[in-house]
Amino acid sequence: MFLNAKIMNFRIFTIFVLCCVRTIFGARSFAVDYENNTFLKEGKPFRYVSGSMHYFRVPPEFWHDRMYKMKMAGLNAIQTYVEWNHHEPEPGVYNFEGNYDLVKFVKTAQDLDMLVILRTGPFIDAERDMGGLPYWLLRIDPNMKMRFYDPNFIKHIDQWYSVLLPKIEPLLYNNGGPIISIQIENEYAFCGCDQYKAHLRDLFNKLLKKNVVLFTTDQPFPNNLACGKTYDVLATTDFGAGANVTLNFGRLRYTQADGPLVNSEYYPGFLDHWGHPHSTKTTENVVKTLNEMLMANVSVNFYMFHGGTSFGFTAGSNILDTFQACATSYDFDAPLTEAGDPTPKYYAIRDAIGKFLPLPPGPVPQPAPKMKSPTITLKKVISIWDYIGKLNNSVVSTYPLSFEKLYHPFGFVLYKATVQFRPTDPAVLTVKNIADRGYVYVNKVLQGVLSREQKVESIPVQVLKGQEIEILVENQGRVCAGAINDQKGIFQNVTLGSKVLQNWTMIPIPLDPKSIQKIESSTEETDSVSAPSFYTGEFQVPSSVKILDTFLKVDGWHKGVAFLNQFNLGRYWPIVGPQLTLYAPSILFQNSSTVNRITLLELENSPCNNENNCIVQFVDTPIVDGPTPEY
Repeated sequence: MFLNAKIMNFRIFTIFVLCCVRTIFGARSFAVDYENNTFLKEGKPFRYVSGSMHYFRVPPEFWHDRMYKMKMAGLNAIQTYVEWNHHEPEPGVYNFEGNYDLVKFVKTAQDLDMLVILRTGPFIDAERDMGGLPYWLLRIDPNMKMRFYDPNFIKHIDQWYSVLLPKIEPLLYNNGGPIISIQIENEYAFCGCDQYKAHLRDLFNKLLKKNVVLFTTDQPFPNNLACGKTYDVLATTDFGAGANVTLNFGRLRYTQADGPLVNSEYYPGFLDHWGHPHSTKTTENVVKTLNEMLMANVSVNFYMFHGGTSFGFTAGSNILDTFQACATSYDFDAPLTEAGDPTPKYYAIRDAIGKFLPLPPGPVPQPAPKMKSPTITLKKVISIWDYIGKLNNSVVSTYPLSFEKLYHPFGFVLYKATVQFRPTDPAVLTVKNIADRGYVYVNKVLQGVLSREQKVESIPVQVLKGQEIEILVENQGRVCAGAINDQKGIFQNVTLGSKVLQNWTMIPIPLDPKSIQKIESSTEETDSVSAPSFYTGEFQVPSSVKILDTFLKVDGWHKGVAFLNQFNLGRYWPIVGPQLTLYAPSILFQNSSTVNRITLLELENSPCNNENNCIVQFVDTPIVDGPTPEY
């Protein structure tokens, strides 16, 4: 009897707790009021002014700082893409740690009382490699119809979302979290019209129990909006400073007759490509267009409010008039710089928002001081040829294989073949559709450069029967929008004159932290080749110097990749600009009692024929608007 009473009391207590929880969370609601053209938050009209910041472009240690600055600008929400390719680097291998700890990122926003808007793709563009889709899809099927209702594609996205969405569900606003809305796909109308979007809608509704607002985003052209629209999903648009606000939202209204008006990507700046001038938008135009939207009761998201950095090999590329690789910096001329500092644009935007929404109390953020170092002398530790000679990962094939077939997602692969016939002098070497840049060597002597960007597919070479032709191929980033089935490397027949070269050896070149550490510790004598080679230098940060963010300047160097304490800072290419410095976050440096190391893989030409010029330096001012070639 006593036991039964205890059980009864426990059941009553449990029901009481559940009722309390339901009461608390039942009061939380975020929905669309189509009749009154507004969002409803807790049943009251609501509009957001948010900013994009990508967790994968900002060190986790800085998430809180950047979000706080965004909040102090008057924003009430954070928007981010979710990048599939680094969450699932190989099929069934998942990564939600470090820079990819999405749950921590969302909870950081919640700690600051900021709402969150997720753009979950699977395609995101974002100037990221393959638009955020995993490279291994191309290994499974190079012709896979990605972003369409292709069963071979659908099964992989269904599996991915069966992992991702259960992590997101507890963080939905209606479940007590900060996520108010989720975008399916991204500017889909560029692909055409397909039932694929409806499949995504149904999948999300099923896994998230119809408990969150779903939306789409498309550019403000009638065909784009009509094709991007998905039934029972809120349609939004995107455009930048200086656009015709009335015209663009009038077009949206033609497709989305009712509901709140949203600009999901309001551009206060724009992206950069190597070899092309730095993109900017004037503060005056940004504020003018913003005012027009806020006066029309539009919800606005700044893309980007803080751009951050495409560290390592994560930047993508575009096909415009020609192939164009995206720069390492994603500064975007945004209100917060690549290093997270407020700009004049930030303060002007804050003043504009303050006329429509209450600004949070507290001091307005100011730019942070930066660190500067003396010059650091580098020395060559090993040529890429000697490094390759130590590897034991070569693959042999009659015809060349792509990076994807070699299970090598990023970076570099060496392709080599022996000439089995007597060629002409010179003979024309042709590599159709090189992806993306190939350095051609005969007996380790550079013959020329193949370039997808410059449409250079053939060069004359002087080679004899029995000699090796070696092609060091650089993946400059997979296309991030449009024709995204972008295999890398060499995947078509290579001809010398009229004959096809056969019997290829391919060597993927690992550049992960452990590999860089081995390179840096190399003590063996190396050849006299100045490039491509690895150069390294040691330095200490004096105890009297506070470790701060800084920027690596590589004057005199041509093209390559930089590593700070084995962390890949990204690609550098100062001879074409516009980016002349690489952002180096303070968290990468060691304290005064520990030696720091900077390492470059220089591909083309080092300045080290004069020891006094074999240097780099950390500077306190970034340069992302340097000179570019004259076309």
